[in-house]
Amino acid sequence: MRKYVWLLLIVSVQWSCKQEAAVTTIAFGSCGHEDEKQPVLSLAADYKPDAFVFLGDNIYGDTDNMDTLQHKYNKLGSKPEFQKLRAAAKLYAIWDDHDFGRNDAGKWYPYKKESKEIFLNFFKEPAASDRRKHEGIYHTAYITKNGKTIQLILLDVRTFRSDLLLFDKNNKELQQRYFYPLDYQPHTSTDSTLLGAEQWKWLEGELQKPADLRFICSGSQFSIEFNGYEAWANFPHEQKKMIELIKKTKANGVMFLTGDVHYAEISKLEEPGLYPLYDVTSSGITSTWDFATPNKNRIEGPVMHNHIGVVTVDWQDDPVIKMQIIDKNKNERIEYTIKKSEISFK
Repeated sequence: MRKYVWLLLIVSVQWSCKQEAAVTTIAFGSCGHEDEKQPVLSLAADYKPDAFVFLGDNIYGDTDNMDTLQHKYNKLGSKPEFQKLRAAAKLYAIWDDHDFGRNDAGKWYPYKKESKEIFLNFFKEPAASDRRKHEGIYHTAYITKNGKTIQLILLDVRTFRSDLLLFDKNNKELQQRYFYPLDYQPHTSTDSTLLGAEQWKWLEGELQKPADLRFICSGSQFSIEFNGYEAWANFPHEQKKMIELIKKTKANGVMFLTGDVHYAEISKLEEPGLYPLYDVTSSGITSTWDFATPNKNRIEGPVMHNHIGVVTVDWQDDPVIKMQIIDKNKNERIEYTIKKSEISFK
């Protein structure tokens, strides 16, 4: 009898370990000011995720002085919440404008090479990393667990980006659709770019590599409608190019993780001939905003309080993907679940 009990116990432990190994958890967030406390990073560490992705505006550098930029990174690095997270999870990072160097900056920012070096050193990018061998910070990482692989595609939407098209204040027809002043309007020509030719070429190759799921990480929101602020929608030809590239490569399991806007939401972009493109926006490690912009593609949110995003993948025969937004008080504000078959070519 005792032998039978021990056998049951061993089988139970083995089954428990198997179940634990069959789940992958990725937490993410953006927009954290280095001068403020960041309790949501401590909260993220408590989830013991397999990875945490910083989605940009990881500090508010906003400077042409690289000593100032370095000092602000040092402030973030000295925070106990950040140190706790670094000890608890593998960190991955991209940048947006404020940690790139200037608000809404693109390829003409004069210190992008120096800023890149500070960024890579702070996030402990290995000396042999491909990131150190090409212009910009785009990169691919893989999270493999229980024989299943998530491909993290880390985009650079700053280094190669053309100037934004300033809003024409004489365009009364467009402005009257919005209750706030617009900063920008969509490019109507294709001679501008968001990712640049080399990054697009690299991305096509990455989407052809094997992976069970693919999370494309972007500092700017992808699946939202145009709102007059920064977003992929300012470059509709580039947004369309992404859609067509996913179709061309037949890449299954693509989702977007994005930041920038100081609130959380989930958007769902539907295009003919392609499965829905879900975009989980987590923005507000410390930052908040007064309102959420119109977004016809929004299916969850907005959440206007400080928070983190969490995506959990349960590796069943048809993997279950749970998207969550958890606020600073540990309240689950959004939960939305899909299956991989819903984001795969039929």
